[in-house]
Formats: sequence, structure tokens, C-alpha cells
Amino acid sequence: MDNSTLCAHLWESANILRGPVDAADFKTYIFPLLFFKRLSDVYHEEYAQALLESDGDQEYALFPENHRFQIPAGCHWADVRAKSSNLGHALQKAMRCIELANPDTLHGIFGDAQWTNKDRLSDALLKDLIEHFSSLHLGNEQCQADVLGQAYEYLIKKFADLTNKKAGEFYTPRSVVTLMIRILAPKAGETIYDPACGTGGMLLEAIHYVQKHGGDENLMLGKLYGQEKNLTTSAIARMNLFLHGAEDFHIERGDTLRHPAFYSGDGLATFDCVIANPPFSLQKWGEDMWINDPYGRNFAGLPPARSGDLAWVQHMIKSMATKTGRMAVVLPHGVLFRMSQEGQIRRKLLEMDILEAVIGLGQNIFYGTGLAPCLLIFRNKKAVSQREKVLFIDASKEFKAGRAQNELLPEHVHNIHGWYKNYQDVEGICRVVTFEEIRENDFNLNIPRYVEPVIEEESITMDRAIANLKESLQAAYAAEDRLKMLLKQHFGSVRDEG
Repeated sequence: MDNSTLCAHLWESANILRGPVDAADFKTYIFPLLFFKRLSDVYHEEYAQALLESDGDQEYALFPENHRFQIPAGCHWADVRAKSSNLGHALQKAMRCIELANPDTLHGIFGDAQWTNKDRLSDALLKDLIEHFSSLHLGNEQCQADVLGQAYEYLIKKFADLTNKKAGEFYTPRSVVTLMIRILAPKAGETIYDPACGTGGMLLEAIHYVQKHGGDENLMLGKLYGQEKNLTTSAIARMNLFLHGAEDFHIERGDTLRHPAFYSGDGLATFDCVIANPPFSLQKWGEDMWINDPYGRNFAGLPPARSGDLAWVQHMIKSMATKTGRMAVVLPHGVLFRMSQEGQIRRKLLEMDILEAVIGLGQNIFYGTGLAPCLLIFRNKKAVSQREKVLFIDASKEFKAGRAQNELLPEHVHNIHGWYKNYQDVEGICRVVTFEEIRENDFNLNIPRYVEPVIEEESITMDRAIANLKESLQAAYAAEDRLKMLLKQHFGSVRDEG
């Protein structure tokens, strides 16, 4: 099955839900159904292969060893499809039984959709939806993991477009993810951690980067770590990784700032690459618990209760490996210049000399906000030539304007990455700034303080300048004549009335 056919068919499944189900909830139902169908079709293929190997031994074909995931009796897609009533109950039971049969890998993966709510999902609607999916063959023979993974990403993007204001909670534009991963340049065998992983796009892009650069993707087994607070979104992330063919990863559900999921001894686990697009200026983020944080994440200071931006930054820094650790984080521009507590935290982070670059992106690139965000790049071991320096890049003009959303195109990603990689001054775009200059600016990191835009002077000939002057004079004379006429009409009428 080719990608375009699969994408079109999957998108049509969302249209079946229109009306009874709000667009913001499409992903809650479509993704679990897609994953359930994939599991069932692959299980059927594995069963048929085992029968072939054993000369038709059905008992052998059911052995757990012959299947990547277990599907208990009566819980296959075909079993649910055969039902004529109470389809929501049948779906919910099948999904829960599959989760219980695969506790180490699929626990809670189908989320908490209300399949039995007949006011929203009538038997007739579910029957249409199940029949629509039934016409797809999602086993490996007809639908390889890379094709299915691409279609899954297509759906995530389409759902993000539908729900612009809420999409920032689960989706980061893939061009921005590509830029961040290119900057971090993960290698095969390195660990990757996203403490606000959403639907898992950054972890997947890390795998793609390793593959593209000739690394052994098998060395990434067990190297991907993510945490996500939202139940539905964390489930989608796990399904996303499975459907892309990822075998061994660690996605945990939970509040990272209050209850981080990954430990090493009594402290936080550390990773080679740390990457995230955390929620901007999160309020009620856990300030009360950070006053005495057991993991020492308040090492640079306690962020204000009204904004958790620098709490995420300190958590991520604490999660970087000592020698190889580097990180990229998306934040609002306010973290660069807001004073009081945040100003003190910035000062301490700068004094640690781990901030490598500040990159300002264009406006309206991210879902849910028209604000222009920035990227902060940290590295525990900076190159000798870059110590006590920070690279500032103004990439605010690097985007393609769109009606609802601006877009960072591949050429923009290439340009920004090139400026970062070269780490040198480019007039009007980027500048390497010393620690002393930043100190003189009271540790304010606002990009316009360091990178001045180039004002392009219009170059015209003498003849054109004279012609412009004449045109302006003629327009001024005409305006003066018009004014005189209006004044004459006005005062003439006043005299007549007198």
C-alpha cells in the first residue's frame, strides 16, 4: 500500500466521526483503532506463518513465542467486527485484554477513550468506522512500518491543523524538530531524552537522523526516553514509536517537574542528548515542591510560580551527561530578558559557561501561539574556542508566510544550521558575543541587543531621484490648490450665511 492511498483512507476515518465527536478528540479514537487493526493484522500474519512452518499445527501457531504481541482469544479485530450490537463495549474489552496480555509493552497504550458512550458513539457510527478500517490490510506484507509510520505522522499533523490552539500541547512542527536534532547530531548508541515528549516526534527524528548518517539504528534500542503528562498524548507517542518499527524504548506518563520518571541511584538519570518543546510559561508548575527539590534541580535558583520555563531548563541541564551532554530547548523569548528571579537564574547559568547558542525563530511557526519562540542550546563541554562566548542568531526572517501558519522550509533549516555550525559573525544575522559583553548588559540575552539588523539603503540614479522630487512637488502643489479651493468654498459660504 502506498503512502498517499493510506493517508487518504485514514483521513476519511476522521470524517466519519465529524459531528458527534469534536475535532479535538479525533486522535483519542482514531489512533487506538489504527493500532488495534495493525496489531490484529500482524498477529494474523504471524499465525499464518507459524501454521506454514508447522504443517498446520494450530496449537503451535498460538504459542506466544510466535508473536511479537499477544492477542487473547475473542479479542482480535475480526471478533469485534463480527458483533452487531454494543460495539463500544466489545472494543473496550478487547483493548483492555490486549493491554493485560502485554503488561511490559502495551500497558495503558489504548488510552481512556469512552467507547461505551452511545450518545457520542452509536453502534451505527462504530460499525461504519470499523468497516472503514476493515478494508485496510495493515500487516507487514502490505503495509511496511515506514509507510504506516509516515501515515501516522500525517494524521498527527492533520489533527494539529484542525485544532490549532491546542496542537502545541502535542505537536512540534517537524521542521523545527529537524533543526534541533541536526544541532544535537545524535550518534548511534547515544541516549536521547525528551522530558515533554508529546507524540514522540523528537525521539523518532533522532532515529531518522542516525539512520540517515549511516549509524546502526539497532544501537538505538533501549536508548530512547520520554515523559509526557497527558494520558492520551503519551499513549499516542508509544503507538507512534511502535508503528515506526521501534522495538525498545521508554515512554512514561507523569508530571516531569513534580515526579520525574528516570533515575540513576538517588539522582536523576543523565543522557547524551536532551531535547524538548515544553509548555510555554507554565503556571502552577510545582514551585512548592522545588523549594526543597530532592534532585537538586533548583541549583541556579527557584523560578517564579507564574512561569516554569527555567524550571524545565534546569531539569534538562541536570539530565545532561557530564562529558557528552548537550541539549536543545524551545522557549518563549521572555526567558531571555525577564528580570527578578529569572534574571538571577540566567546569570548563574551563564557563569557555568554551558550556554552555547541563542537562536531566535520567526513568528507564527508554532501551533497555538503567534509568538516567535527561541532555541537555547547548551553543552556541558564547549569547544575551547567557544568558551566564555555565546552565539546569537536572528533567524526571525527565515520562514515562508502562510495564511494560518508560517512554515520553516528545508532551506531555512539549512541556513540556520549552517550559521550555528560555522559559529562566526554574519552581519545582521548572527554574532559571537563574549561573556564580558553579556555581563555589561546585566545578563540580558535579548537577541536585538547583540545582532543589529542590516538597514538596506535603496540605490537609485540621480535622474530617478530628481524625477521623484518633481513628482512629490507636483503632488504637494496639487494638494495645496485643493486646500485653497476648499477654504474658499468654506469662507464663501460663511459670508453668504452672514
